[in-house]
Amino acid sequence: MSVTTYQYRIKDSQHRTYLLRVSWAVNTVWNYYNQVSLLAWRRDRKWLTGFDLANLCAGVGKDLGLHSDTINEICLQYAKARKQQGKRRLKWRSRKRSLGWIPFKVRAIKLVDDALVYLGRSFRLWLSRPVEGTIKTGSFTQDARGRWYVNLQCEVADRTEPLGDAEIGIDLGFTQQIACSDGVVYSRENLTRTHEEVLAKAQRAGKKHRAKALYAKIGNVRKDWTHKVTTAIARRARLIVVGDVSSAKLVQTPFAKSTYDAAWGMVRHQLTYKAIRLAGVCVPGREMFSSVTCSACLQRTGPSGLSALGVREWTCGACGISHNRDINAAHNILRLGRQTPIKGIPVLEGGEDVKSTLP
Repeated sequence: MSVTTYQYRIKDSQHRTYLLRVSWAVNTVWNYYNQVSLLAWRRDRKWLTGFDLANLCAGVGKDLGLHSDTINEICLQYAKARKQQGKRRLKWRSRKRSLGWIPFKVRAIKLVDDALVYLGRSFRLWLSRPVEGTIKTGSFTQDARGRWYVNLQCEVADRTEPLGDAEIGIDLGFTQQIACSDGVVYSRENLTRTHEEVLAKAQRAGKKHRAKALYAKIGNVRKDWTHKVTTAIARRARLIVVGDVSSAKLVQTPFAKSTYDAAWGMVRHQLTYKAIRLAGVCVPGREMFSSVTCSACLQRTGPSGLSALGVREWTCGACGISHNRDINAAHNILRLGRQTPIKGIPVLEGGEDVKSTLP
């Protein structure tokens, strides 16, 4: 079983005032937890658990207009975030700087056709796809343009057998965002550079709403393209090896804008959970020297250095085989990824099961 989040936009704009008011109440509870948790640490050198925080706010839901399950979810999310970040105090949630957020549990809502009922109010949704699996929890969220969405986290049964039987190595790049070892290349335009002139004009003119709309368009197009491509790859592969190129290092170089636009972290994340849902495997593969090493004879005869980045086709000086730079790198990433033993993952080379090689 795996957890999938379905997001639907709320149709009715008349509910925005109500959702804003409730989200401000959520901020009040969050900030109260923040203050009390810090005071408890200063006095007793002790962290308050989610259960302790829930007891402190018992019975205030009626006064704030919040469901009791919403208050419990806030305290659980706060305790989880504080533990992950390892901080004594988290950021305060304010009306101006924090986007709206209203968590809830499944028993606080009810789905009726294309509407969701919460605290007696019915919110009509744009049901772009049906809700599958069992709803566990969810939340209302607001984007930078003030639009509200419902997020439903559902537990969905995974497949027992993979749809495809291919082994695919993936080289991540800028011009060709995804190059697969089977010769399939997925590329799109650099969305940031395509819209940067119009975005700059809107920012210089002080048109904040226009700038936010452009940012949202860029993000939505990037996300939509990534979802379609990663789904296509996950459907035809049972083993996916993705290059471990470091985005954190490249954003400190002149390639920062292209690195952000490529969104390699999003690609890796989507490939990983989609492979799990389709009974496949997605593992990282070493990318060092992958583009300069011949995938046929394993000699490092390829073009290297910043001056050779424009060389996309090259011929091995040792064996004479011609290579596409990105596809050759994908072959090398796949080869190294096969050699990485992972518990419970069958190695697809020679039919040997990794579980038999582990202690």
